[in-house]
Amino acid sequence: MSETLAPTPGQTIGPFFHDALPYDGGAFLVPAGTAGAVRLHGTVYDGSGAPVPDALLEVRQADPSGAAPRAEGSLRRDGRFTGWGRAATDASGRYAFTTVEPAGVDGGAAFFSVVVLARGLLDRLFTRAYLPGQSDAFLAGLPAAEAQTLRVVREDDGSLRFDVHLQGDRETVFLRYPRHER
Repeated sequence: MSETLAPTPGQTIGPFFHDALPYDGGAFLVPAGTAGAVRLHGTVYDGSGAPVPDALLEVRQADPSGAAPRAEGSLRRDGRFTGWGRAATDASGRYAFTTVEPAGVDGGAAFFSVVVLARGLLDRLFTRAYLPGQSDAFLAGLPAAEAQTLRVVREDDGSLRFDVHLQGDRETVFLRYPRHER
């Protein structure tokens, strides 16, 4: 067979989600200018400390009263706070969401649930971004250096910074959920 076939997506290096998954307004859990709105932002780094320009992050969170929204995140938010958003990193590995600060659900610690997809990952990674001053049994049970990788930093302008390190000596702690094990 002398015919050369074009490689299929499964035979090439991805990710391909930048063409289909990001959408206009996906990083805005609330409109800019909303009372109480805050910017959650950061940079995704690879194992050598270089920014990752082709990562995708998703957040899910409670609202400011600690209620977990029941409305699913969608392309059309219809004015409802769904507690879900999606943002791609830019050429410098940076991402940003416009949202509100969550409160803890049922009196627990306040955090953002974060999912990371990026080149070289065979599956998504799960982590948490705890608001400053928050803790729970899980976070308190980690060695101090590992717990620090899950802490959000409040910047001088009031924004919240959460950097993600995919590997290396500053690697973010990633979680495994039984339902997602293979």
